[in-house]
Amino acid sequence: MSPPPDPRSQARLAVQREPSSAMAWTALADTEFDAGDAAAGLRAARRALQLAPGHPEPLARLGRGQWMQGKLAEAAASLGEAARRAPRHPGIAVWLAHVLEDTGDAEAASDCYARAHALLPGHPQIAAYLLAWRRRLCDWRGLDALGHQVRSAVRAGQAAVEPFAFLSEDSTAAEQLACARLRASAVAARVRPLPPPGPGAGGPLRLGFMSNGFGAHPTGLLTVAFFEALATHADMEIHLFALNRPDGSAVGQRLQHAVARWHDVGALPSSEIAGRIRSAAVDVLFDLRGWGGGGRPEVLAMRPAPLLVNWLAYPGTSGAPWIDCILADDVVLPEALEPHFSEAVVRLPRCFQPSDTRRAIPPAPARKDCGLPAHGVVFCCFNNSYKLNPASFSRHMAVLRQVPGSVLWLLSGPGDADRRLRTAAAETGVDPDRLVFMPKQPQAEYLARLQLADLFLDCNPYNAHTTASDALWAGCPVLTRPGQTFAGRVAASLNHHLGLDDMNVATDEQFVERAVALGNDPAALAALRRRVGRQRDESGLFDMEGFAADFRDVVLRLQRESAAGRGSASG
Repeated sequence: MSPPPDPRSQARLAVQREPSSAMAWTALADTEFDAGDAAAGLRAARRALQLAPGHPEPLARLGRGQWMQGKLAEAAASLGEAARRAPRHPGIAVWLAHVLEDTGDAEAASDCYARAHALLPGHPQIAAYLLAWRRRLCDWRGLDALGHQVRSAVRAGQAAVEPFAFLSEDSTAAEQLACARLRASAVAARVRPLPPPGPGAGGPLRLGFMSNGFGAHPTGLLTVAFFEALATHADMEIHLFALNRPDGSAVGQRLQHAVARWHDVGALPSSEIAGRIRSAAVDVLFDLRGWGGGGRPEVLAMRPAPLLVNWLAYPGTSGAPWIDCILADDVVLPEALEPHFSEAVVRLPRCFQPSDTRRAIPPAPARKDCGLPAHGVVFCCFNNSYKLNPASFSRHMAVLRQVPGSVLWLLSGPGDADRRLRTAAAETGVDPDRLVFMPKQPQAEYLARLQLADLFLDCNPYNAHTTASDALWAGCPVLTRPGQTFAGRVAASLNHHLGLDDMNVATDEQFVERAVALGNDPAALAALRRRVGRQRDESGLFDMEGFAADFRDVVLRLQRESAAGRGSASG
């Protein structure tokens, strides 16, 4: 069977046939952008604008390319003008909303998504954009109807909605697999795989890791001490393929010093990134972004390495035929969930999530300096705003109502999210002033503040991941209700491997009951916090040398099995 035609080649042929067609150049811009080549896409968009000055379609592509290059002000201006010229064009409204998200104009972004949805109310992907952004803004109007529309479309195979946003829905593991497969099929349709790699180069096993988070980012914070420990194994050679530019942070500098090679590839087209990975003779490539946004799934779809692994950053199945394995553990991915994963499941003997165990915790600030009352229990939930929802928030309010004098400390959200949460609290009979909001802080200051929190109250269905690890490292216990998906079981895995299974409860009722009991019993809460501190030092959860040794053993076994399979297939 011949390979499918290359969309870029077809679009280039079209402009050769009709060089004066603005729409042919606009279509070429789209294919270049889809291939990750922003520069080539912009050239095509500008040529289209020369042929059709002021036309909203090429103007919108100009904005899309500027957005891809990080020129946000220019992108907002281009797309804003395109939207003014084509006010009933839902696609342009969606692209403008994406850019407004990145510029921090949260409420305007929401308005653009709402306008696009009003223009095309039956389009599930636009509904999914509006749903995800309303969750971020804690704007819970119409969530049930939007959620039903998106889940129904996924079950029917009708739309390739973003799998990352879908994790926040009350979806099943089977629905998450269907969602991821739809997204993967859309990527596969525009990608041509590389030829199979030749024989390995010998010497140390070359491990490649690709992410846009190699710096002061959750991925960098989770992995830096692990990479430092793994680098001590002479039979491992670590290559980081960074989709982000070096950010100058201490974590970013540690990452660059820890690994054999840092490859700055973020500005390259997807095909060139895949070529760089192939040229480095990487034996095993780990995708540390997945469908989390800012990744380059097209690179993975080209199969630039013999073995590709989904690990750490995307808490679910990739649904992608080009990803061979997912690295997990027994708690976060029990056997009952395996049928709903497209990858072969490979488990570490400890929690799948590493952590930076070299980070110091500064002294805690005064409570008054954080807006906290002088007395009373401080419950916290530092999850991102999109993980809050009416059900989890109602659970938190039930706790506050039954623990006099307590407060709930939250991470400040975008736009008017904080105001909306205070309004929601008042509607449940809780004084809005009992909600305290913390702006995002640098890592050290954040850890210092975490010491003032007495108990972390988790969310469902998408629970705390890096935030749970941070809390436990700072000595704050985490109360969670394990869900039925990977994204809803990470905090439970951390608790289990810390030796605190009793902080994993089965129902919402038990969650409220346990939080209220601890909140009204200072001695029990203090004893629990001492346990967290003890187990942090004695359990294997924060042992990165042990984690690196286990990781090495698992990867060596995987590579041997993969090489044997390739050998038998070619024999």
